[in-house]
Amino acid sequence: MKAEDDIYIGDGGLEYCSNCHTPRQHAIPNSIMGADFKVHIMCKCQRSRYEAEQAERKEREFQALVAGNRNICFHESRMREWTFENDDGKNPMIDKAKAFVANWDEVKHKRAGLILFGGVGSGKTYIAAAIANALLDKGLRVLMKDFAEISNISIFDSEEYVKSLSDYDLLILDDLGAERKSEFAMQNVFNVVNRRWESGKPLIVTTNLSLIEMKQLRARDDIQYQRIYDRIFDMCVPLCVDGVSKRLSLAENKCEYMESVFEKGGTL
Repeated sequence: MKAEDDIYIGDGGLEYCSNCHTPRQHAIPNSIMGADFKVHIMCKCQRSRYEAEQAERKEREFQALVAGNRNICFHESRMREWTFENDDGKNPMIDKAKAFVANWDEVKHKRAGLILFGGVGSGKTYIAAAIANALLDKGLRVLMKDFAEISNISIFDSEEYVKSLSDYDLLILDDLGAERKSEFAMQNVFNVVNRRWESGKPLIVTTNLSLIEMKQLRARDDIQYQRIYDRIFDMCVPLCVDGVSKRLSLAENKCEYMESVFEKGGTL
């Protein structure tokens, strides 16, 4: 047995790794020349290092993809922190939101979405963003927009903009009812909702409107409202989010903090 650096010559005159004792060469029979061809191969420890490096590279690429998708998804950077992990646990509907994510493959197959409705500050947008963040972590493409924005799409950009929304695995439209009520604005809203309906992909809508108010709008003589709400109810299951106002809770926390600051006093 001849040792040479990190290899030695073993059975059949092949090179072996001194560390893992597996071959670094493979013999290929050569019936014409007589002597076997010897080709280099990775030993066990080289293969392990290679696979680990490939796994690390793929993970870096995946995390870069997730970060890029997250930047596209949210129009406010703070929403990136609105996750299930950061939730205060005060809203029981968060468990249903987690179930929505946990059963995503089935939800997507059934083309099932949600209408998150409830009072101002009840946590509807937070829950929607938490769903978005959880799906983004899985490498899915999610986009979160508000109705006020889509109702103001330029006539020159509307067609391409509406088409682009079909590319996302989940579309979240925030604050139904806050959109402008002009004929052009309502047409924009219908185009977005209708395009999502045609795509067969899930949609989540949040709104301060009650279920009764939404049904009344759906029953109006106005064909624009009928078309919009008919498609939303066809795609989405209503879920009442009736919790303690997150904004009020945050305001109280800030008040308590400032009181502690005032008590400390200080001089300039």
